[in-house]
Amino acid sequence: MRLIFWLSMAGLLYTYAGYPAVAWLLARLRPRRWAAAPISPGVSIVLAVHNGAARLEGQIERLLALDYPGIEEIIIVSDGSTDGTAELLARQSHPRLTTIILEEQGGKAVAVNAGMNRATAEIILFVDIRPEIAPGAVEQLVSNFADPKVGCVTGELILRHGSHDAASAAVGGIYWRYEKWIRTCESIFSSLVGVYGGFYAIRRSCAVPQPAGMILDDMFQPLAIIRQGYRSVLDPRACVYDTWPARIEEEFHRKVRTLAGNFQLFQLAPWTLSWRNPVFFQLVSHKLLRLAAPYLLILLLVSSLALARGSFFYAAFALLQILGWPIAVAALRFRIPVLHRFAAAASALLVLEAAAVAGLYKFLFTRGPLWKIWTSNQPAADAVTAETENSAPPKPFAAPAENDRV
Repeated sequence: MRLIFWLSMAGLLYTYAGYPAVAWLLARLRPRRWAAAPISPGVSIVLAVHNGAARLEGQIERLLALDYPGIEEIIIVSDGSTDGTAELLARQSHPRLTTIILEEQGGKAVAVNAGMNRATAEIILFVDIRPEIAPGAVEQLVSNFADPKVGCVTGELILRHGSHDAASAAVGGIYWRYEKWIRTCESIFSSLVGVYGGFYAIRRSCAVPQPAGMILDDMFQPLAIIRQGYRSVLDPRACVYDTWPARIEEEFHRKVRTLAGNFQLFQLAPWTLSWRNPVFFQLVSHKLLRLAAPYLLILLLVSSLALARGSFFYAAFALLQILGWPIAVAALRFRIPVLHRFAAAASALLVLEAAAVAGLYKFLFTRGPLWKIWTSNQPAADAVTAETENSAPPKPFAAPAENDRV
């Protein structure tokens, strides 16, 4: 039991503290610079959408108004929409706008593949229907392709917060800053294992068709490009804005879909878990071990309970867990103001761990294609508070090695 306890503890500490520390050290000690420079390659924008009529017209206007002059075409793919999206696209007549109407829904991978096949420009920029691209962001993003070794670039996602509950704010606040910090480190010393799917660009010559049914194009495509010998990097100066789910229940469903997609990725692209994967170390440390974390927590609780008799340390550790997790559950369930705010971080961690378990369940037992679980639970919330709209763009989270960034 002592061995189980300490192995579980070591696994959790490495996952949430050890690997981030290693990534930070590698970014400090072994930075790999890449040469960003002003260039103006042609860009094809690809937007895959299913039932997005409520937001689509506004996003089309924003995309057509982008300030990068090299945007050659905007390709919008309707993936079996039934809400008037296809009819809305049929009314569009802008010369740079290309529409593809898929009569039957086949999932995002099918829609994205259709858009990639139609793209003709040197660079393909993938966007989603909700994010708002900051002025100058596209130009900044494509400047990274001045380095011939860069095959994929993502920008800095800045989250807008409105009337979020405490646990959701904790996920979108502390956790997201922590996650961005790790991604920044990975980009500096090697490559990102995943990018923000709402705003990333690739070289068209590197594009790889996705397996049918794939959920996580924003992991598969970067990994496939890295496999070809290119790098996947992050440029925090290319900003894009999005809104985090306001309620923790919505964030839970989003995380379940994403984590189910992780399991699917390993199934459909088993080469990702091979030693030949150039970012195998990052993938295991950053993604795979997090999927194992909830089971390590269970082993930690069971082993500390078994060792509690006769040991103050193990008894105190068991008591901390026995009291801590119910408090986190109560903070989620009853919305007691003080408790909800006090236990927000623990509640957020609980939600993330529960989502990993639920994601595995969805992956194993969903009937039919897994992409059918990828439906939005976030209500339309395009409007943000005047305070958010009028404020200056938030400063990107500081990288650990500012002088080592390109």
